[in-house]
Amino acid sequence: MHWTDQPYVRHVDDGPEVFVVLDGAVDMHYRQDDRERIERLAHGRVCHADIGDEHVAHPAPEARSLVVERKDSV
Repeated sequence: MHWTDQPYVRHVDDGPEVFVVLDGAVDMHYRQDDRERIERLAHGRVCHADIGDEHVAHPAPEARSLVVERKDSV
C-alpha cells in the first residue's frame, strides 16, 4: 500500500499492472490512439495496465493506492 500527494513517474509498463485506489482519488493520465487522456479514479476503482501501456497517476489531491506488479518492474 502506498500513500502519496505527488504524481508517480510516467512509465511504459514492462509487465501487467493492477492499480487500486483505496482512499482518495487519482487522475490517471494515459496515452491511447496517440492522444493523452485523463480518467478520474475514485475510491474502490481498479485500473489494469498491460505491457506497453504508458501512464502516470496524479493524486487528487492525495491518495492511498495498492499497486500489484512483478518484482523490479518499472
